Amino acid sequence: MDRNDALQILTEYTKSDSLLKHAYAVEAAMRAYAEHFNEDEEKWAIVGLLHDFDYEMYPDEHPMKGSEILKERGVSEELRTAILGHADFSGVPRESLMAKTLYAVDELCGFITAVTLVRPNKALSEVKVKSVKKKLKDKSFAAKVNREDITKGAEELGVDFGEHVLFVSRAMSGVADTLGLNP
Repeated sequence: MDRNDALQILTEYTKSDSLLKHAYAVEAAMRAYAEHFNEDEEKWAIVGLLHDFDYEMYPDEHPMKGSEILKERGVSEELRTAILGHADFSGVPRESLMAKTLYAVDELCGFITAVTLVRPNKALSEVKVKSVKKKLKDKSFAAKVNREDITKGAEELGVDFGEHVLFVSRAMSGVADTLGLNP
């Protein structure tokens, strides 16, 4: 599977602009971490693109339904296992570095996006680690974002939280235009 194949699946099942942008943000973070860890960038990026592709159509069966669909389309068990592991309730342990990274960047990408959207210029370049940490403490801000997943993700990945936020923000900056976060 290549990026075009993954995009075809993503856009077949996902119509929401915000979910598509989230997929692109997670793809960028996964690609950047793959490069950082000297791993397969294309494979990691595909996992980022596809991790939530089934959510809009099958919210109550996500990500298990997505895994079934991907299996039918010949996607490897390695990629499907990483995707399943990004949801604690799936019961699938995060054993690979790719799975741990997906878990670590998923909720954080959404949170960084939320922080960016409340900035005066809505520009990702204006978001600082300090701002993200401050907003994390405000339970009413982006209340649906699971803060425990964000902190647990960095811990499981074994990275300093502030450095992780900075790394993911920089990765997302590479696709800021696509994300609508570079006015």
